[in-house]
Amino acid sequence: MRAIGFTRSLPVSDNESFIEFNTPIPTPTGRDILVRIQAISVNPVDFKIRQSAAKDKTLDAPKVIGWDAVGIVEATGNDVTLFKKGNEVYYAGDITRPGCNCEYQLVDERIVGFKPCLSSIAEAAAMPLTALTAWEMLFDRIRINEKDKGKSILIIGGAGGVGSIAIQLAKKIAGLTVITTASRPETVQWCKDQGADVVVNHHNLVEEVRNAGFQQVNYILDLVDTNAYWDAMSELIKSQGHIASITGSSTPIALNKIKSKSVSFHWELMYTRSMFQTEDMIEQHHILNKVAKLMDDGALKSTLKNIFNGFSVANLKEAHQLLESGKAIGKTVIVF
Repeated sequence: MRAIGFTRSLPVSDNESFIEFNTPIPTPTGRDILVRIQAISVNPVDFKIRQSAAKDKTLDAPKVIGWDAVGIVEATGNDVTLFKKGNEVYYAGDITRPGCNCEYQLVDERIVGFKPCLSSIAEAAAMPLTALTAWEMLFDRIRINEKDKGKSILIIGGAGGVGSIAIQLAKKIAGLTVITTASRPETVQWCKDQGADVVVNHHNLVEEVRNAGFQQVNYILDLVDTNAYWDAMSELIKSQGHIASITGSSTPIALNKIKSKSVSFHWELMYTRSMFQTEDMIEQHHILNKVAKLMDDGALKSTLKNIFNGFSVANLKEAHQLLESGKAIGKTVIVF
């Protein structure tokens, strides 16, 4: 099969930043399924790993990344019970295993869902990683439920991949009042199209939120930079509120700033369940199936924004360049 990977961490503009190569089609065992991939999407984690995984060294074999895919089940391991050959599936994969920038991939059935029936392969490929991330933040980490309808949430970074579906889930499924940040006319409009009630500029965040009529908010999702917005988040969060972040931090976070309010802070990493083979790993199968049904019912829509046709080094490089620019809106998909 054809695959695209890298042996050195190079600028995406470099001729060797991605290389195409041939490798044997793997054979599924245990709970793995073999998927013939039809479309993939790119996420910030892709370029971050490309930039760091082979820094100051050359890998013996090309590293294949990519963690969003749609495809057809071609074969199943002996212990597979959820899928059979011919099923259309979508998934975000496991960061500890080879990614989806290839024609065939092995993936554990417990983190795979049935593709939304009424979505194109491009529309479906845009969804798994970001939908899982946003769902886990809202419903597994913060544990928002029916009694929380009408409460307020601030989503910092609304026009990106996670932000786009987080707005929809918070508004349409959780019934929250959604405030989100965006600074360009096109990103402001995109956030409104996803269902945001209020869009504010991330500059002077506290002032912007309060000028919009919210002294404090019940929940905050940080999708941009935990430390850069920590003072603002600490001031804007209500007592006994919840802050959740996906961004990590290179320096310690001043958690003492939210102690007097008894505010809960949550890290979210979509890969935790697969990395640690958690007892509830199959929850990602269930979440993806719920998201697929919500899409088929019209309650959620794909966050697809850009499509590149053809699985090639050139298209993968262009997709990475778009994400690295920091100006990407929604999701970018490559259809094979």
